[in-house]
Amino acid sequence: METILVSACLRGVPCRFDGRHKASRAVEEAVEGRSVVSFCPEVAGGLPTPRRPAELVGGDGHAVLDGTARVVEDTGRDVTAEFVDGARRALEAARHGGCTEALLMPRSPSCGRGVVYDGSFAGELVAGDGVTAALLERHGITVRSAPGV
Repeated sequence: METILVSACLRGVPCRFDGRHKASRAVEEAVEGRSVVSFCPEVAGGLPTPRRPAELVGGDGHAVLDGTARVVEDTGRDVTAEFVDGARRALEAARHGGCTEALLMPRSPSCGRGVVYDGSFAGELVAGDGVTAALLERHGITVRSAPGV
C-alpha cells in the first residue's frame, strides 16, 4: 500500500498555531486507500500549541534553507531554528514511512506549497513554499497542498 505524509492538522490533530485542526472530507478523500503518516513539523521542532502566528520574512522556505530568509512570529521572535528542525524531522518521518508524496496544509510557513503568507502579517499571499515543503521537495518527495482547506 502506498504511504503518504500528511500534515497532522489535516488529520484532526489540534496542532495548528491557533490550537485547532483543519480536518475535512476533501482531505480524507484525497488520502483514501493509502497508509498515512501524520506529522506536524512545528510541534516536532519544539513549538507549543497554541503558539504565536509565524510567517516567512525575506523569502520562502527554500530561502530559509539557504540561510537567506527567516521565520518570525508576529512579535518579532525568530523561530527559524525550530522550523528547520521540524522540517528535518518531517523528512525523517517521510523516509522512515516510505513516503514519496506529501499532502500539506496550504499557506503555512512550514507546509505551504506554491503560496505562503508574505511576512507582513496582513494576510497577503506570495508565491513560494514553506520550510518543510521546500525540504521535502529537495529530497524528491512530491508535495501537494490539501484540497478545500
